[in-house]
Amino acid sequence: MKKLTAIFMSAVMCFLFAGCSNETAQSSDGQASSDSVSSAVVEVPKPDGFKVDGTKLIDGYGEEFVMRGVNHAYTWFKSDTDTALEGIEYIGSNTVRLVLSDGDQWDKVSRAELKSLIRKCKKKNLIAVLEIHDGAGKDEVSYLEHAVDYWIEMKDLLNENKAYAIVNIANEWYGTYNDLETWRDAYINAVKKLRDAGIENTLIVDSAGWGQCADSVLKYGNEILKADKDANTMFAVHMYGTAGKNEETVKNTIDTAIKNNLCLLIGEFGWKHSDGNVAYDTIMQYSTEKNIGYLAWSWKGNGDDVSYLDVSRDWAGVDLTTEWGKPLVEGEYGIKKTSKTCSVYTKYASDDTSSDDEAAE
Repeated sequence: MKKLTAIFMSAVMCFLFAGCSNETAQSSDGQASSDSVSSAVVEVPKPDGFKVDGTKLIDGYGEEFVMRGVNHAYTWFKSDTDTALEGIEYIGSNTVRLVLSDGDQWDKVSRAELKSLIRKCKKKNLIAVLEIHDGAGKDEVSYLEHAVDYWIEMKDLLNENKAYAIVNIANEWYGTYNDLETWRDAYINAVKKLRDAGIENTLIVDSAGWGQCADSVLKYGNEILKADKDANTMFAVHMYGTAGKNEETVKNTIDTAIKNNLCLLIGEFGWKHSDGNVAYDTIMQYSTEKNIGYLAWSWKGNGDDVSYLDVSRDWAGVDLTTEWGKPLVEGEYGIKKTSKTCSVYTKYASDDTSSDDEAAE
């Protein structure tokens, strides 16, 4: 009898434990319990490339992205770039605009160099805006064409990184304020050629007049945009003593670009320049209010006659300049308070773990 009782109790206990185990695995409606769901790993897909949507730049996860950062002259300060990128990240930037060269005036940046630069930016959660500087202030169309050829040569690398890198076709190409139709037509051809070659990145077109002729963009920007079969082109005005000379001028440029449904970037600006003082406080405040990106010129290394444009006295960004670096970084509408890391970094961990020391391929 005792033996039969023991067997019966053992069977009951097994039944009870089996029931508890089953309840733990499933809820009454057959769905997995909250504990099971919370332990599941949700895979986030890789981000798509940047896209222009009217006045907005949309990142690879569909979120609006507003650039905040500085320019760094890689072409002239290659050995200081690692430290500079650390400093640019340190001050809170979400973007860095990098001076490159296609060989017209300075040594051509190789594919291996460009690959390493993009990788370094990714590791520091920085979006890379890549620009060819050789044609700055030039009116000859050949300089723009050479820049286009350079980007086409780098097509595969650019497309692989379209979620992290934006192509600023040519820095300040077309130095004059006259015959803006030449500027327009050249960029229409440039955009078409880049797209026909298969480049998928967002493109940036700089204004004429050394980047300060905002009228070129405001008048002809939509014609250039229509030439882009991907409709993925934005426009940059560089604001110094002409385009950024006062509050009225700054606000008019931004308001008109928005009215014309153009995606605008203040690609460069300073607190003063050889052509006059700059309403930099208005640029920062109004850009923040209107969700316009701004990238200051420049981190460090400006010549003695324009050294006042240095954001930092050291490459690491520890010693910011008083009149430019500190208000830019620490001001109410400065980088630290208005910069937000792109969601392609906060939502997805890149699997690019290859070495930065690759010198050739």
